[in-house]
Amino acid sequence: MSTHPDSILEIDLDAVAANWKILRARLRRGCEAAAVVKADAYGVGMAKVAPRLWRAGCRLFFVADAEEGLALRKLLPTARIAVLQGFEAAAARDFAAGRLIPVLNHLGQIAQWQKAGRGAPAMLHLDTGMSRLGLPPSEATRLVDDPSLLHRVALAGLMSHLTTAWDRSAKVNRMQLDAFRILLKSLPPAPASLASSSGIFLGPAYHFDFVRPGAALYGANPLPNHFNPMRQAIILKAKIIQTRELGKGAAIGYDGTYRMKRRGRIATLAMGYADGWLRAASNRASVGLGGRRAPIVGRISMDLITVDVTQIDPRLTRPGAYADLLDDHYGVDDFAHDAGTIAYEVLTQLGGKHHRVYRTTTHA
Repeated sequence: MSTHPDSILEIDLDAVAANWKILRARLRRGCEAAAVVKADAYGVGMAKVAPRLWRAGCRLFFVADAEEGLALRKLLPTARIAVLQGFEAAAARDFAAGRLIPVLNHLGQIAQWQKAGRGAPAMLHLDTGMSRLGLPPSEATRLVDDPSLLHRVALAGLMSHLTTAWDRSAKVNRMQLDAFRILLKSLPPAPASLASSSGIFLGPAYHFDFVRPGAALYGANPLPNHFNPMRQAIILKAKIIQTRELGKGAAIGYDGTYRMKRRGRIATLAMGYADGWLRAASNRASVGLGGRRAPIVGRISMDLITVDVTQIDPRLTRPGAYADLLDDHYGVDDFAHDAGTIAYEVLTQLGGKHHRVYRTTTHA
């Protein structure tokens, strides 16, 4: 690895742990805070994040599939690990070897687990309005009417997923809460979970027995359009590889979507959409240099962006210097807004091309 990589992704593991504790502190008494670490901990790095969360006190983790679950089991031998995409017979050995808890999403998965699970724990996902994964109402009703469908299934949890938790005024939140409560009264008793990151802020009625925060752990705002209560956990830097003087009217980048409004300086950075810096943010996003913002001008291309640094101290824009793309003043939500997307996509698109630096100062 070069001592001067083109881009550096700094992850503050203590900030991730602090965010988990911030969310845990909001929970009603007796409610457990789990952690969702799917998609390589939302692109941040499960191998580093999960052990740090374990040291902070987290004991229940959610992943997307069995492959992620097995990788996490190697890191955390005694954690409870739940697999959100459920179970299929072809993966029976993996589930047994990894002591993985499937989140069963339909009657077919339940039947498969009855045969292969040998009485091992499983969770049920009940669809209360997402219409994505989970048992639809018709299948949930069959479970209520025929208890034998759950024989040899040790229920470790009953869960559902809110569609609009980020909007505290949305009526659908209450509708889903009521639907979930009705199902809980009809099904065998088990720990219940409805809220993920944003749902935690809907209040104690939504907390039940455990919650499943994800993106908020990594600094994404669970309350869009409100103050972000989470700590920023990542900093992304990109190296300047060229700076040039351009005259008024000069076109920049593909299609010449930006023309210089006056004579000035343009810096070209080693960053682009192949690195997760989304093309949709062209002519909208900005970078930080010396405590000031400099706008991205022209199209974001595969591995280059161009920035108007006319107002920036030239000593800070020499080739080899670094600009801050994400930092404490311009986080994943800010860039997501400029790219017309959500923080979840920004985090998971960062990928593995950047040189990663993990920072931690405590062992708790």
